[in-house]
Amino acid sequence: MKYLNMKTKSIFFAAILVAGVAVGAIAKEVPSEAGMAVVSVKGSEVIKVIYKGISAGKVKVNVYNAASKVVFSESRNTVEGFILPLNFTGLEAGQYTVEIVDAVGAKSEKIEYQPTISTTNIHVVKLNQAGKFLLSVAKNTDENISVRIFDEQNNLVHASSKKVAGDFAQLFTFAKFSGAYTVEVSNEQGQTTVVSL
Repeated sequence: MKYLNMKTKSIFFAAILVAGVAVGAIAKEVPSEAGMAVVSVKGSEVIKVIYKGISAGKVKVNVYNAASKVVFSESRNTVEGFILPLNFTGLEAGQYTVEIVDAVGAKSEKIEYQPTISTTNIHVVKLNQAGKFLLSVAKNTDENISVRIFDEQNNLVHASSKKVAGDFAQLFTFAKFSGAYTVEVSNEQGQTTVVSL
C-alpha cells in the first residue's frame, strides 16, 4: 500500500510540475510586446533605433549626449513599430542615451559612439624631388590630426597637430631626407596610420 501511495504522490507532483511548466511556457510566449533596441550599422556612423509597440499611438524619440542635452528629438504616430536610422556624423565621441516615450512609459538604452575614420583615406607619397613628400587626408570630419615623422634610427624629426575639416594636404620638406622615414598620422580617437617611406 505504501508503494501505491508513493506512486500516487509521484504522479500528483508530476502533474503539478507539468501544469507549472505549461503556465510558464504560456507566460513566455505572451510577454509585453513593447520594446526597443539600438543597433550600430557596421562601418558607418549610423545607428538604428528599432521599436515595437503594443498599441497604436504617439511615440517620441529623444537622443541625449553625456551632459543630458537633447541632440535629437522626433515625435511620430505609429501602428505597430518602426525602424529609425539616425546619423551621428558630426557629433562628438562619447556616451549617448536613446530614449523612447510611448503610452506605456519611457525606455532608454545607452550607446558608446566613436566616429569612424577610414585608414584608407590617409595617403603619404614620397615625391621625386629629394627630401619631399606629400601627406593628404580625404573626406575627414572636423577634428585634430597629429603627424609625427621618425628617421631610420627612430628619432622623432617632426611633430605637429592641425585641426582639419574635409580634404587636407600638406607638403613636407627635409633638407637631409635620406634613408627610411616613418610617418605616423593619428586622429582624436587614437586611430593611427603608419607609412614607411
